[in-house]
Amino acid sequence: MAPPKPHKILMVAEKPSIALSIASALSGGHMSTRRGGSSTEVHEFNGTFRGSNAQYKVTSVIGHVFSVDFPAKYQDWTVTDPLDLFQAPILKAESNPKAHIRRHLSQEARDCGHLVLWLDCDREGENICFEVVECTGFHGNEARRRVYRARFSSVTEKDILKAMDNLVEPNEDEARAVDARQEIDLKVGVAFTRFQTSYFQGKYGNLDSRVISYGPCQTPTLGFCVQRYLQINTFKPEKFWALHPYITHNGYELQLEWERNKLFDLDVAVMFQNLVMEDGIVEVTDISEKQESKSRPSGLNTVNLLKVASSALGFGPQMAMQLAERLYTQGFISYPRTESTAYPSSFDFKSTLGMQTNNPTWGDYVQKLLDDGFHRPRSGTDAGDHPPITPMRAANEDMLGNDAWKLYQYVCQHFIGTVSPDCKYVRNKVEFSIGGEIFRCIGQHVIVKGFTSIMPWLAVNEKNLPQFKKGEKIEVSKVELYEGETSPPDYLSESELISLMEKNGIGTDASIPVHINNICERNFVQVQAGRKLVPTALGISLIRGYQCIDPDLCLPDIRSFIEQQITLVAKGQVDHSRVVEHVLQQFKQKFIYFVKQIENMDALFEAQFSPLADSGRALSKCGKCLRYMKYISTQPSRMYCGTCEEVYYLPQKGTIKLYKELTCPLDNFELLIFSLAGPEGKSFPLCPYCYNSPPFEGIDTLFGATKTSSTGKLGKGAGMPCFLCPHPTCPHSLIAQGVCACPECSGTLVLDPVSAPKWRLYCNMCNCLVYLPQGAHKISTTRDRCPECESTILEVDFNKKTTPLLDGSTLYTGCILCDELLHSLVEMKHGKSFFKRMGSRGRGRGSGRGGFRGRGRGGKWDDPKMSFRDF
Repeated sequence: MAPPKPHKILMVAEKPSIALSIASALSGGHMSTRRGGSSTEVHEFNGTFRGSNAQYKVTSVIGHVFSVDFPAKYQDWTVTDPLDLFQAPILKAESNPKAHIRRHLSQEARDCGHLVLWLDCDREGENICFEVVECTGFHGNEARRRVYRARFSSVTEKDILKAMDNLVEPNEDEARAVDARQEIDLKVGVAFTRFQTSYFQGKYGNLDSRVISYGPCQTPTLGFCVQRYLQINTFKPEKFWALHPYITHNGYELQLEWERNKLFDLDVAVMFQNLVMEDGIVEVTDISEKQESKSRPSGLNTVNLLKVASSALGFGPQMAMQLAERLYTQGFISYPRTESTAYPSSFDFKSTLGMQTNNPTWGDYVQKLLDDGFHRPRSGTDAGDHPPITPMRAANEDMLGNDAWKLYQYVCQHFIGTVSPDCKYVRNKVEFSIGGEIFRCIGQHVIVKGFTSIMPWLAVNEKNLPQFKKGEKIEVSKVELYEGETSPPDYLSESELISLMEKNGIGTDASIPVHINNICERNFVQVQAGRKLVPTALGISLIRGYQCIDPDLCLPDIRSFIEQQITLVAKGQVDHSRVVEHVLQQFKQKFIYFVKQIENMDALFEAQFSPLADSGRALSKCGKCLRYMKYISTQPSRMYCGTCEEVYYLPQKGTIKLYKELTCPLDNFELLIFSLAGPEGKSFPLCPYCYNSPPFEGIDTLFGATKTSSTGKLGKGAGMPCFLCPHPTCPHSLIAQGVCACPECSGTLVLDPVSAPKWRLYCNMCNCLVYLPQGAHKISTTRDRCPECESTILEVDFNKKTTPLLDGSTLYTGCILCDELLHSLVEMKHGKSFFKRMGSRGRGRGSGRGGFRGRGRGGKWDDPKMSFRDF
């Protein structure tokens, strides 16, 4: 009888590095690795599964497989009413189509009978679980195709093996909660963002923000910063006075603290000063001594890590989370997204401490803890998600790099501090009486440093007092009447903002850094010295505008309510569709009212910003009215025609110049040249009108120049420059200027029209640069094609003194791939790419089928006859 066939099991992690750790732990290192049908690898090995032989395949996704967006018909801002978005359908599309994750998972799952999900153990991870289930076709728990969920908090071998022995089912309720939040945030955020961006960018020129966005979490976050700004600006300082008597005792000079602290009436303060000075003798009325303790910290959760990273290490929340994620995926710390500060009863403190005994900084301290007996951490909060953030492997700075090492070092010190003794100190208090007024001085003396030995920044400040006796009388040496002034609060620090967000239920431990980063990137606030968040004029105008129209839009209350509802979905107590419908209906009514009352916000903008007509400088002619348009360089870069009252968006983060006063043959607009900085920064021509309104139906689909919901209509970062245009007769289009296929991607090499005398081609998709014969007077494309490879024939006008032609002539035509002379004069390099998602999928005539292999940076091409199909 033939032995039973082994089980075939597919295991999917959230990141390639975690997949490798899982495969290494479960295989004992005995595995083979191959490249899958995507950018992720597949690790294969044999083992057992629930008592039977098994063949394992371990691979990964790269975060979310899908992202949520609107269908194409709702993408164009010019034809879609933002109000319609509240009822619009949504669809899930691959987040990164070029990675081919969906196809990869489908292929790897075909012959597998079991799927084990190793996604991060939070709500987002649970949502990705069901994305993977959809991609693999493991719908439902059929008898022959089972789905399992691994629960783990670190990628150490011990935790991986434990998780494999305790597989559970994925939690669909938690995944649905994420779906609900995604749909609410998409529809609410995009509706408000589109309306206010179009409204204000169409009126004002110096907003200095590419998108004037709204978000149910982002906007209350900004509201906290502006609220503090308004407190500072409306603050009225008030003078106060305080008595400071001084005495000298046993060689010590002491300033005594007044029981009244301070007074706001000068005459009364002077009266008390005279009483004290007339008496001139202080009497010791009471001496007390009390032993106090400063408690060791609870376990470290995400919010506290982010606060310390900002206030002590100088890392913004976004950077801190990136570093923590990297440390986690490399196995150095446990999962960094947790709300819990309580350790589980089964946590192995001894082994975790033991890994730190060889550290040159705190190794001796840890060893002493182990020898003398460590303390269990204080009871914290168990949120039911993950244990506190804990070191899982020993490391040093060389292994991690400077920034990651700082964060890892703090995680270690905090963990060691949680199992250290409390800090104990003696507090001495001496009270005095002078002229009927009570004064005091306080001293502190540490007797047990405890956890402050490993966390010295939390140490108790020591202050020694001389010995006093009750009833003792001492002469006052001087009496100062200190004059001060009340001061406003400082701008919010990132650390304070994180605390406010946590307290008010704004965002999650995972999303708090994103919301703070968004308000910085949109130029609503600026991070200044000490990581203080100072709102800009735009951020202040937005919040004051919401306060005028509907304060709920910028207050945390609504978001807190939404999060409570989403939590009910996660617990299976409410249907997610009902929550989405209810919340969207609320925001729809608020949106309608907001649109009707927008003049109230506009009045604030009008007082702060310059009209478009008064902004920018004249640059190029409009093809409609033939009058000069103005170039507005502040974000977002755009052209404005005051006559037609039209705005045309341009590529961002580069320089714009007029292109030889040439005009577009399609619409008569004067062409512009966009250039990136640097010696290898590329330049390309564009027509302002074509860039915003492509002349061909479906051009954004054809070339991957996607119109995005968050950034706006075609032209706000995803328009069509000439190098993508397939127009058959325009002399500036891809058809006319495209030379041949790019050797590194599916793009087309296009002649850079303003690169003389260092003539070059650049790829319209990737960062490939090809240098043509240098020093030529002119290089241009022709209408002829190479009979061998169909690349465009170039015409080169060589310099008379440096011409390589043997007969001394200067004019030469040929194919850079097939012509031996031209081919010997070209060189491939790399430059700075300016479009990540743009490119030519269908290259049309003039793009050529010929290709070449480069020898790396600065190399020549090997084989001019190499076919493009070989790449």
